[in-house]
Amino acid sequence: MAKSNKVIITCAVTGAIHTPSMSPHLPVTPEQIADAAIGAAEAGAAIVHLHARNPETGKPDQSPEAFQPFLKVIKQRTDCVINLTTGGAPYMTVEERLRPAAELKPEVASLNMGSMNFGLYPMLNRFKDFKFEWERQHLENSRDLVFKNTFADIEYVLKTCSENGTRFEFECYDTSHLYNLAHFRDRGLVKGPLFVQTVFGLLGGIGPHPEDVLHMKRTADRLFGDDYRWSVLGAGRNQMPIAAMAAAMGANVRVGLEDSLWDGPGKLAESNAAQVRRARSILEGLGLEIATPAEAREILDLKGGDQVGF
Repeated sequence: MAKSNKVIITCAVTGAIHTPSMSPHLPVTPEQIADAAIGAAEAGAAIVHLHARNPETGKPDQSPEAFQPFLKVIKQRTDCVINLTTGGAPYMTVEERLRPAAELKPEVASLNMGSMNFGLYPMLNRFKDFKFEWERQHLENSRDLVFKNTFADIEYVLKTCSENGTRFEFECYDTSHLYNLAHFRDRGLVKGPLFVQTVFGLLGGIGPHPEDVLHMKRTADRLFGDDYRWSVLGAGRNQMPIAAMAAAMGANVRVGLEDSLWDGPGKLAESNAAQVRRARSILEGLGLEIATPAEAREILDLKGGDQVGF
């Protein structure tokens, strides 16, 4: 992995894991999502990773029309790199999940690199009261849910976006996902530098132990050499410990309310920006420098914010 003294902070603003009843600070409406993304960028996030929600119920909404209102505001008010999800929610079809990235042509889109069990139901032990019935069902149904990302699905996403100039945040939840990515690189469907987001601590994927982090890094080093840029995501209370240990080994980091609602033990994060600031303090305490959006574009070889479809 090529060395850089700049660390890219990605902020995942809102996603399909958490629901509105879990935190009053989770962005739901287009205005809230825009404000949260802009605040994260101002705090130091070079990249904002975005999902959309139904503004009335907070349910994930993967229609391009749900993204457009906040994308235009974020683009007007910041220079940050905008990263759109192709993960959507685990119960959506790949065609539904891909529509925003395919139509809006962002600089970066996320791409899950393999099928997996995706267990959210343990959160029912912590959260008991829900405003909307879909929230409880969303968690309960994950007991019997496979998040489908077959080789055909991944190839469909890659080929559909191949002429858009969109690069990918390859989300790797386990070692096999790194091998899947190597497979597509060997076939010539992806080219470096690969932006590899290793995900730790979600039930169904690799755990958050330091040995798990080292194992994923060793595997990626062996498979990709200098042709990748490593980033880490720790779910829930693992967010900051994973960021700290991996950053000390040369990783970029991802934080945000999609991945964790917390800003310390038992304390809900009041904003995405608060998590970015905390991550930034850890990184700067390690003597690292925070990448600007322009530096992130150079490190990841992105097409530029003037080449998107929004």
